[in-house]
Formats: sequence, C-alpha cells, structure tokens
Amino acid sequence: MAKRRTDWGSLVAGLLFLGLAVAFVVRGTGEWEFGVWWAVPVVLAGLVLTGVVRAVQRSRARARERARDRAEAAGTAVSDGGGDRDDGPPRG
Repeated sequence: MAKRRTDWGSLVAGLLFLGLAVAFVVRGTGEWEFGVWWAVPVVLAGLVLTGVVRAVQRSRARARERARDRAEAAGTAVSDGGGDRDDGPPRG
C-alpha cells in the first residue's frame, strides 16, 4: 500500500465547513438564533487559514526534497524517518 502524507489544509477546511454545518443545523432547530451574515467572514478567515497551512506544508516538503537531493549528490543515504510525522531536523 502506498504511503500518503496527511493533507493538513484539507483537514482544516473540512473542520471549518463541518463546524458551519453544525451551526446551521442548530440554528434550524431554533435553539440558537443568529444572523447568517457572520458566516461570510468566518468562511473567508477559514480559507485564509487553510491557505497558510497548505503553504507551510508545501514549503516543508520542498525543504525535505532539497535536503534529499543534496544528500544524494553527496552520496549519502537519507531516511524519510518513516511514519507521517514532519517535525523537521532531529533535535539532540
């Protein structure tokens, strides 16, 4: 089975829209009354947060790729570290 990395941007966007769906369901029951216009800035802020998360994830992946390329050019083996963690360089 192919190993896949976690897409944190999709996770953030999914949680955002799941939270909005729950808010509108609760609003529909009459238990919670609020104006619908608050959803627009929440969606915009959530999408900006999603973009930031994806940009950070992409830059970390590029840094890993550059390190792997440098190591291959130097003739040393580089371990991906296994798993799905992305903690950066080892701390010792």
